[in-house]
Amino acid sequence: MNSVSASRASAPRVIAVVGATAAGKSDLGVALARELGGEVVNTDSMQLYRGMDIGTAKLTVDERKGIPHHLLDVWDVTVAASVAEYQRMAREAIDALLAQGRTPVLVGGSGLYVRAAIDELDFPGTDPVVRARLEQELEEHGSGLLHNRLAALDSQAAQAILPSNGRRIVRALEVVEITGKPFSANLPGHESVYDAVQIGVQVPRPELDRRIALRVDLMWEAGLLDEVARLAEVGLREGRTASRALGYQQALCELDGDCTELEAREETVRATKRFARRQESWFRRDPRVHWLQHEGRPGDRDELLRRSLELVGAAA
Repeated sequence: MNSVSASRASAPRVIAVVGATAAGKSDLGVALARELGGEVVNTDSMQLYRGMDIGTAKLTVDERKGIPHHLLDVWDVTVAASVAEYQRMAREAIDALLAQGRTPVLVGGSGLYVRAAIDELDFPGTDPVVRARLEQELEEHGSGLLHNRLAALDSQAAQAILPSNGRRIVRALEVVEITGKPFSANLPGHESVYDAVQIGVQVPRPELDRRIALRVDLMWEAGLLDEVARLAEVGLREGRTASRALGYQQALCELDGDCTELEAREETVRATKRFARRQESWFRRDPRVHWLQHEGRPGDRDELLRRSLELVGAAA
């Protein structure tokens, strides 16, 4: 590409590629890293888990095209996700790349993880007694009841957290109780700790829904059930975060005989579509995201890369 040298010379120090699942973020991230002399830093919370490959659409080694990827496969499936721990690891990776003169290209659709990596964000402390009580309530009554409570206390936080995500609901209620403030009040403003540009990949809803359905079919055909069975042997069911991942929760249901394969697939498609809408809603609230349309027609990938490089140059 003729503009590569000029783009690289004026590139912002950190790039983040964001948007809904199945929008094409991973391929764009690799292409940008190749053009700009960069490396990819994962911001997908489920791709942090070791062995969760098929269901998270983790790029294969060949698909990474020689570009180093950081923060993949760092946690066992029994580990409960920690955004604070992720922030520490992400900033270590970003700072190391910057020190080497490399461009960090953050790629993923976990909104809070993106903001933890690049924005001013301090995490409130924890109270073991409060946490244990809320986790006991979650165990006894399920996430729906706690989500209703959160909605009454902090509607903004409830809108951002899936009703099925018991771990995050517990954390939000814990913060409300120990700080006396809404959990959403702890989310950062739009102040970045890095010179960053965020590129949002937007796919028309009918096309995105088609991609999601196709991806779920391919997941099962690629052996998701076998992957989940292997992970179950090393503690997937005990993992408070990993066991609730899209596709994995449904595959466990199928393995346990509580639903058929068709039911598991259909529920995964429905849940993923809902999740994609929440992802877009989250990123739409950030005025710094530059949205680029990507419809998947022939030549669209090259055009998406060209426009992204233009944005990177313009944002410098």
